[in-house]
Amino acid sequence: MEQEIRKIQELRELLHRQNYNYYVLNSPEISDRQFDELLAELDALEKKHPETYDPNSPTQRVGSDITKGFSQVDHLYPMLSLSNTYSIDEVDAWVGRIDETIPGQKFEIVGELKFDGTGISLVYEKGKLIRAVTRGDGIHGDDVTANVRTIKTIPLVLTGNDYPDFFEIRGEIVLPWKAFEKMNQERQYKGETLFANPRNAAAGTLKLQNSAEVARRGLDAYLYYLLGDNLPYDNHYDNMQAAKRWGFKISDAMTLLHDIKEVDEYINHWDTARRELPVATDGLVFKVNSLRQQLNLGFTAKSPRWAVAYKFAAERAATRLRFVSFDVGRMGIITPVANLEPVLLSGTVVKRASMHNQDIMQALDVHDNDMLFVEKGGEIIPKITGVETSQRIPGAKPIEFVSHCPACGSPLIRIEGEAAWICPNKMGCIPQIVGRLEHFVGRKMMNIDGIGQETAMLLYNHGLVKNIADLYDLTAEKVETLPGLARKSAERIIDGIQASKSVPFERVVYALSIPYVGETTAKKVAKAAKDIDTLMAMKPEQLESIEDVGSRIALAITDYFADTYNREIVERLRQAGVCMQLSPEQASGPKSDTLQGKTFVISGVFALNSREEYKNMIESHGGKNSGSISKKTDFVLAGENMGPAKLEKAAKLGIPIIDENQFLTMIGENQPH
Repeated sequence: MEQEIRKIQELRELLHRQNYNYYVLNSPEISDRQFDELLAELDALEKKHPETYDPNSPTQRVGSDITKGFSQVDHLYPMLSLSNTYSIDEVDAWVGRIDETIPGQKFEIVGELKFDGTGISLVYEKGKLIRAVTRGDGIHGDDVTANVRTIKTIPLVLTGNDYPDFFEIRGEIVLPWKAFEKMNQERQYKGETLFANPRNAAAGTLKLQNSAEVARRGLDAYLYYLLGDNLPYDNHYDNMQAAKRWGFKISDAMTLLHDIKEVDEYINHWDTARRELPVATDGLVFKVNSLRQQLNLGFTAKSPRWAVAYKFAAERAATRLRFVSFDVGRMGIITPVANLEPVLLSGTVVKRASMHNQDIMQALDVHDNDMLFVEKGGEIIPKITGVETSQRIPGAKPIEFVSHCPACGSPLIRIEGEAAWICPNKMGCIPQIVGRLEHFVGRKMMNIDGIGQETAMLLYNHGLVKNIADLYDLTAEKVETLPGLARKSAERIIDGIQASKSVPFERVVYALSIPYVGETTAKKVAKAAKDIDTLMAMKPEQLESIEDVGSRIALAITDYFADTYNREIVERLRQAGVCMQLSPEQASGPKSDTLQGKTFVISGVFALNSREEYKNMIESHGGKNSGSISKKTDFVLAGENMGPAKLEKAAKLGIPIIDENQFLTMIGENQPH
């Protein structure tokens, strides 16, 4: 027994070292198979000796599927944000202010990459990870230790012997570009909303309540600041090099700079070199190296004076236009799309970029084979921002907008006052039919798992589904005949279709693809009508009495239900068991009028409830949701990673910002445990 317990300790030490060699140093000493065999041996021994349980064992990196909430933890030191600069001149001015504040003193500056992820604070005691906390509001954050343990570049047990008994290290949790693209491919296949960028994906992943799923997604981490009472060195740079020896992943881009010239060269280098990095960055950070000088320089109310962030301009590149295609959306709207010579932007290869509509395309004045400027700015959706006319080919003709639908050939129509051209052949145009099907099965609509764009097209092309009601006639036997779909996948789709029958009425209304009826409008219309029969019978003037429903939306709803085909679809959905009325709880009205007359804006990522659940809570207590901050906003309900623009606007207008706990206390609802 003693021999086996010694073996457990030996295996843990060996696997921790091999994990560091592989994930941090990129220098493995053993094969993947050998690592897996050693891990399996350790796992078997730990199960045999449960008394040796250690949360920092290498076997714990796989995470758990136990769902639980996150507790709030106060930071040992406030996690302040940095002041931003947007030009080399502004950075040089900051260096000049440092020189003026500590006259006669020489100082060094450390240049670092500003990783575009989500901030994290890690606390170690006697060489072991004991707590990981999100930035939160800077004063306190969420304890996400269980999820952070799954990130292989974060050491659970430190190496060496010169680390303090107790210290904190801060850094950024990031999602590498490859993992981000893989995740979005999976989400697209499932019909789920794509993450806009790796930052949002990293923040969302870190707050999942299933650490096994966190482990699967492949988060990474870079550490960049050490705090504590007994640090080994009196300067930032040497402390971070020590942290690297202890097992932390410290960016090789961290550089000691001695004057303004070196600072400027550092900016110019990384403004280009960052494009080759495996993770997203949105700028650089400069810090005074000496901890004593940092202390002397002090802080403003919001940020340290001894550090500053330099923000990269939105990434822009010029590439040749190959041709313009015209996409047909589910509502028949025709969108011109520039198909480009492949160009690398923000770590991904861009081949297509929307030009939105005819007016914008003509304003850009795009000609055949033009050199176009493409901008991404860290977001997933690239856009055309201009044309390099000096490189236009002589005699090139301007791109003409199509007059007929590229899919079905129907003449296009343009509704008065609208920017878009529309194909009116709603029942015979394949992209519209398949688009409505994709919309219907989406996460915020009927949430039918397993049907993405490819599967929706397969269902249509093989004659199994010609409209949304046909979904409810499917069987696993029919679905498994489709190419690439095995029995298990077919059963998952059928299970999703059956589960969709319990989706609330307001989401069914949204799923129907009624023109101009988005998620919020669908909810208000469903709440006012209470059931589908009442909604189908409502006149435009009745609909216009509903909050935020104007004449255009009212007319679109009545036109939709005036169509016999649409009414037949609704009846078939009803016969299939789809929910066509509010639940008794919803129909009975608000739980209270606690929030009556109050308008909320929700921003950020939440731990205790989803954004959708918070929206429902606000409405069930008499409040109103809004997507943007204005003078009419009463509260901002803020989660992790709240957008800086919203934060700035709320502060400017003096609008109170509350967190989840404050909101739940406000409405008197118990918090989940």
